[in-house]
Amino acid sequence: MDLELSAAEKKILLHSARETLEAKLDGREAVYLEPTAFLLDCSCGVFVTLRGGRGDLRGCIGNLTGRGKALCELVKEMALASAFEDPRFPPLRKDEVKRVSIEISVLSEFEEAGAADVIPGKHGILIRRSYHSGLLLPQVATEQGWGREQFLSHGCLKAGLPPESWRQGDTQISIFTALVFHE
Repeated sequence: MDLELSAAEKKILLHSARETLEAKLDGREAVYLEPTAFLLDCSCGVFVTLRGGRGDLRGCIGNLTGRGKALCELVKEMALASAFEDPRFPPLRKDEVKRVSIEISVLSEFEEAGAADVIPGKHGILIRRSYHSGLLLPQVATEQGWGREQFLSHGCLKAGLPPESWRQGDTQISIFTALVFHE
């Protein structure tokens, strides 16, 4: 099931993410827009991606399930995690926050799938084998210009597995879609 949000709900979530970051860096209380009943009731996975001034990745962290939290609250948590906890990047600095753009990906439910079911640009993938797992959002395949096999191989690499692991029977592939919007 694909999720739909109104333009106003998207604006509320983007404002929440930005306000959370700016308030933290300014050392003040955040002031949020009033969330809709849906944003308070909806619990689903979400990723918050931060991009620098030239569009380069600056942080990306998410939660796959929502953990029973309201979507509007989880967006705030993931914004902070992307800015300050992504191990690939130093913590976001106050002088960077105005130049950072925010992208939010609200995830559908995950479905087990075979490699042939994966449609790059439409589906995100979650690759799992043993204690290894790696997730790539749907937009990554489009941004990188990857076809199905490249997308699956990079999903395996993200999981810490050899790139051809998706061809092996003990590797689980799950697909999902995402509602992606940005500032």
